Amino acid sequence: MSAIEPVLLAAGAEAAPHVPTVVQWVNHVFGPTVYRWQQALMPHLYGLFGAEWHGDPHLPIPTHMVMFFIAVLISTVGLRLLLGRLSLENPSPRQQLFELLFSGLRNLMRENIGPHGMRYFPVIGTFAILIGVCNLMGLIPGLVAPTANYNVPLALALMSFLYYNYVGLRENGLVEYLRHFAGPVLAIAPLFFPVEIVSNSARILSLSMRLFWNIFGDETLASVFSQIVAWGVPVLLMPLGLFVALMQTFIFVMLSIIYIGEVTHHAEASTVSRLELQEEGASA
Repeated sequence: MSAIEPVLLAAGAEAAPHVPTVVQWVNHVFGPTVYRWQQALMPHLYGLFGAEWHGDPHLPIPTHMVMFFIAVLISTVGLRLLLGRLSLENPSPRQQLFELLFSGLRNLMRENIGPHGMRYFPVIGTFAILIGVCNLMGLIPGLVAPTANYNVPLALALMSFLYYNYVGLRENGLVEYLRHFAGPVLAIAPLFFPVEIVSNSARILSLSMRLFWNIFGDETLASVFSQIVAWGVPVLLMPLGLFVALMQTFIFVMLSIIYIGEVTHHAEASTVSRLELQEEGASA
């Protein structure tokens, strides 16, 4: 046993009422190794930004990281197990449910992005499943919603932001995409451009804060009532928690779809223009 393992075990015992059992187990098994890696790497990484790293030997793997990893496992392994064997002739009720969800998401993407929207389905579908599972985990006893910790919504918002900007650059080119931020009139472009850049960057905060505060508030409310009233009221709050979890998943996914639609309109318009020119040339 290493020198820090007794410290980890003692701290885990003290933190037992506040830390989920699965998190304690993960830190008991992997915590000492992870903390040694943190001691070797994190001070140098923080030093690059002029900051000082203060590691937590009691909980080197935080709760939200463990819960997010569980959400990834549920999203990948659990989804496949729930679907079962796919069938065209005799689909199961579970398959029909997932087909309904697939059709709804596909229609949303086609309506807001266009006929070519399905090329972005893998990323949007991943957001929908992963965020939905993360939000719903707060309703399961012994688990915590990873999205109730701001680090997770911030990471998801950054992924959405980077992805739709990557799509805009790839489909429009650097010059055309930057022109998208310059506004319709070239004379006011120097004023319009910085405002649009700030507004575009602020979407990271709006996406992450909206998801975080709603899930965090819902979990806090349920926790407070569960401490006051052991039975009855916490159960009655579960439909509200289910509604909040699904609604926040829909909002995040819908906004990501809208953002992709905004940056692909130029590419779609240019494609339509080329098709119209080809049709005019063929008729002539």
